[in-house]
Amino acid sequence: MKESFNEQTTVGELVAQYPQTRAALEKIGIDYCCGGKHDLKTAAAEKGVPLDKVLAALKDSLQTQPVGDTRDWTVATLTELADHIEERHHTFMREQLPRLQDLLAKVLKAHGPKHGTMLNPLQGTYNSLRQEIEQHLMKEEQVLFPYIRQIDEAASRGKPAPEMHCGSVQNPIRQMEHEHDNAGNALSRMRQLTDNYTLPGDACNTFRALYDGLQALEDDLHQHIHLENNILFPKAIKLECASK
Repeated sequence: MKESFNEQTTVGELVAQYPQTRAALEKIGIDYCCGGKHDLKTAAAEKGVPLDKVLAALKDSLQTQPVGDTRDWTVATLTELADHIEERHHTFMREQLPRLQDLLAKVLKAHGPKHGTMLNPLQGTYNSLRQEIEQHLMKEEQVLFPYIRQIDEAASRGKPAPEMHCGSVQNPIRQMEHEHDNAGNALSRMRQLTDNYTLPGDACNTFRALYDGLQALEDDLHQHIHLENNILFPKAIKLECASK
C-alpha cells in the first residue's frame, strides 16, 4: 500500500485514514485521541522517539489488516457518526463501567492486604473516571449530539444552522475536549499504577478479568475520543460555520 502521510500529517488524520496504524502508535506511546491534533513530527519529539523510526513503524503497520471498526468515518454524515458513537461506545461504557467497579471492589477485598498500596489509588482513580464519563455521556446525548444532528439536518436542506443556547457548537465541544483530556490522564494514571497492567504472581481469575476489562475500556475510550476529537467535532464546527 502506498502511504499518503508524512511528518506534517496530524496523528488524528493518520488514524482516521489508516485505522491499522493504531496499534503501532500505541506501542510507541503516541496518543492518537487527545493528542490527535499534533503532527507526527511533534508527537515523535514529545515521546523522544526518532521521527524516521516512527514513520517506518507506521509504514510497516499498513501491511496488516485493520481490526475492529474499519469504516471510513471521515465520509459519514454527522448524524451517522453521532448515532454510531452512541450505539457502540456509549452502550459499551454503560455496560462495562458498573461491571468493572464491582470487579475492582472484589479484588480489593481479596487482595487489599497485600496489594492495597496499588489497588486503593486505582479504585479512587477509576471511580472518579466513571463519574465523569457518565456525566459526559449524558451531556453529549442531551445537549451536544442533538444540536449536531440539527446542524446536519439544516445543511442537508440548504438552511442555516439553528441557533444554540450556548452560542456556538464550539462551546460545548471545548468542554467535551477538556473532559476527554481528563479521561486520558486517568487512563494513563491507571496504567502507571498497575505497571501497564502487569498481574502480580498471586493474581486470581477475578484479578485477571479486572485487568482485561480495564484495558478493553481504555481501548474503547481511545476509539471513542478519536472519533469525536478528530472527526465529529471538526466537521460539526466546519458545517455550522458554513451554514450560517
